[in-house]
Amino acid sequence: MITDQKPVMIRVAEKEIHGPSFASLLFDFSIDFKPGQFIMIWIPGVDEKPYTISHHTRDRFAVTIEAKGRFSKKAVALEPGDQIGIRGPFGNGFNISPKQNIGVVAGGCGMAPLAPLVDALEGAGDKDILFIHGARSEEFLLYPDRFSTLRRICTDDGSRGHKGFVTDILEKEILSRREGSRPGLDMVYACGPEIMMYNVFRLCESHNIPCQVSLERYMRCGFGVCGACVCGKQVVCKDGPVFASKTLKTMEDFNTTALLKSGQPVALDRYASWRCQ
Repeated sequence: MITDQKPVMIRVAEKEIHGPSFASLLFDFSIDFKPGQFIMIWIPGVDEKPYTISHHTRDRFAVTIEAKGRFSKKAVALEPGDQIGIRGPFGNGFNISPKQNIGVVAGGCGMAPLAPLVDALEGAGDKDILFIHGARSEEFLLYPDRFSTLRRICTDDGSRGHKGFVTDILEKEILSRREGSRPGLDMVYACGPEIMMYNVFRLCESHNIPCQVSLERYMRCGFGVCGACVCGKQVVCKDGPVFASKTLKTMEDFNTTALLKSGQPVALDRYASWRCQ
């Protein structure tokens, strides 16, 4: 783990392109990491932004970036040999349930922080995983060939799988398990648009299923000093970004309000995701 707050300079080892706007930057560098944590990435002369780690082994890791704003477009344009600085990892990651029956619900670029979690769950070998993945359209589905677990796909435009919401599939599965002979879900993990995570949380609450979600907020420091990423009484970079049901119940800003760079509170539908900056 990088313990001081000076960026460590590393070079891009490889780049993988995912569809029209996503790319993964891979680095041959050892980092102590728990699925769900994030790092701060500094591009000299541009800015510093937080990104989740989307792939992790003992001596290599990757971040997946969607080209949307100035920083992310610069990041996606990096090539092998280019240098960046990193700090971290920061935050609290997912707590992997010892129970067997697990749900994983990914929406859009929320697939990135969930990918190492799925790797870990598959590596455990004793999990029955319900894996639901939603996106705008088929071309925005990340890592189509990465996992051995069968994914239940849904898209906004119906170009692949179910046309509709991930919660449609999750609710149908919960009810099917309740009415049939299969055991119910013991835990649900989710990451994606906040309204999606909120609806997953509400659905789980109505069926007494614990869940963990990874929240997105503007993060300036990464370790809880600046206060830019507060959500209710929680400092997302330090107390999260992963929060469990017990805490989510107390977070009045969950699915309602975030802070802009200026510190001004704003309705969440006007707020841009930090993972895709």
